[in-house]
Amino acid sequence: MIVLGIDPGLAIVGYGVISVEKGKSTVVDYGVINTPKEDTIPVRLQKIYEGMNAILDKFKPDAVAIEELFFNTNTTTGINVAQARGVVLLACLNKCPNLFEYTPLQVKMTMTGYGKAEKKQIQYMVSKYLNLASIPKPDDAADALALALTHTKSNLFANQFRIGEQYRK
Repeated sequence: MIVLGIDPGLAIVGYGVISVEKGKSTVVDYGVINTPKEDTIPVRLQKIYEGMNAILDKFKPDAVAIEELFFNTNTTTGINVAQARGVVLLACLNKCPNLFEYTPLQVKMTMTGYGKAEKKQIQYMVSKYLNLASIPKPDDAADALALALTHTKSNLFANQFRIGEQYRK
């Protein structure tokens, strides 16, 4: 099974692809889609859409795990990230109907067993679970790998986190 994890954003979209065979997860690829801040929002969204389609076409994932949005105080940034996330969801739903979302708390609990774990702790566990020599860089890619791992570890309960199926009628 190939699982694509996505950490959505407007400036940077992190992605991580893992393969799961007989309960063992291995890294296939990871990286980011960057959009220049000088570009307009529509142009940046187009670049994200094209980048996601290229990733989906290349790896043909069996499942996609994406982070659910969490708003802090900056609503403007949140709206832009929400737009980018919408573009990512559209690209994924068009190519892989097995779409799942996880909250940051669910990722922290799955990866470390502690809901208030710091980013460095999660990244450390990503490198351990995937037998990597170092923590994946940039942070957005490591976060995306954590999302993919969260999906594989919660696969028994995956239908609770499924999104999109009700929209494919």
